[in-house]
Amino acid sequence: MPGRIAEVNPLLASIDDVVIDESGRFKYILCKVYQDGIKEETKLIVRGTKQAEFHADIYDHLDAFLEEVGVTCECVGGGKMEHDPVGKTISVFGYSQGYGKADHSITVRLLKEKYPDYHSITWSDD
Repeated sequence: MPGRIAEVNPLLASIDDVVIDESGRFKYILCKVYQDGIKEETKLIVRGTKQAEFHADIYDHLDAFLEEVGVTCECVGGGKMEHDPVGKTISVFGYSQGYGKADHSITVRLLKEKYPDYHSITWSDD
């Protein structure tokens, strides 16, 4: 279970589970991260931004950052999301041509942990 391992490994615990843009429609990726050389301890994280033209742009930026702190990153899929902070909603949908479709149910679970006061965080296969 992704949250439990982070409690054991302080390096993984120090990495935010979710980092997305504050609002708008944008691409996102779901990644598995682990400390270099310790593949048994993993954590799933979500990253999304309007700044990325492609899902790979998000991955490249994340991978370079994590490499500096001794963490390896594997993208397990992608998609899109629409974040409305005023209405307190997030919709997760779509897929990445390069990485395939992320398991949106995992993404939604992580988003609900990050935004517990939101009215609606949903996903669809559209």
